[in-house]
Amino acid sequence: MAEIKLAAEARTEFGKGAARRIRRDNKIPAVLYGHGGAPVHVTLPGHESMLALRQTNVLLNIDVDGKGQLAVAKDIQRDPVKNTIEHIDLQVVRAGEKITVDISVNIVGESAPGTIHLVEEQTLSVEAEATHLPESVDVSIEGLESGSQIHADEVTLPEGSILLTDPKAVVVLVTEPRGEVGDEGEESPASAASPAEASSEG
Repeated sequence: MAEIKLAAEARTEFGKGAARRIRRDNKIPAVLYGHGGAPVHVTLPGHESMLALRQTNVLLNIDVDGKGQLAVAKDIQRDPVKNTIEHIDLQVVRAGEKITVDISVNIVGESAPGTIHLVEEQTLSVEAEATHLPESVDVSIEGLESGSQIHADEVTLPEGSILLTDPKAVVVLVTEPRGEVGDEGEESPASAASPAEASSEG
């Protein structure tokens, strides 16, 4: 994955009032941390940052005063109503370094006719090289019958990734749709009420 460069500005004002002023200027407050260094507070361009962070586990090159720093977004705070980004925590990374990230589970194929699939794990936690982070993993359910399960250790991970999620965790379960049990042995609400109604009438 190619890195995306973002021009940042060092931030000297802090607090809620300063953050609101930054957002009014279509910018995003952020902090860079990691590798034992002191956190660096910066301001990022709003539009460019939102576009970049549409990608999962995107590698960012944060340019602060002409000095580039590789980083990945570890926490993104969003406004629940406007869905705008309010703050970003950025983890400093280096080429060759392994870090922990979550990758999305992407279901491909169709299970056997008359079945449905339930995704029990929407993401898998993996360790991967910081400059080659995967975004997602494909999990095929093609032709699987009801009762089939795919566990985390059965998923083929992107090259260079190491599974950290519990290997026996169920990622996908194939089953039959609920509510399609036959009528035999089941009373309808009307029939269930009939005896009580009969006794009350008597």
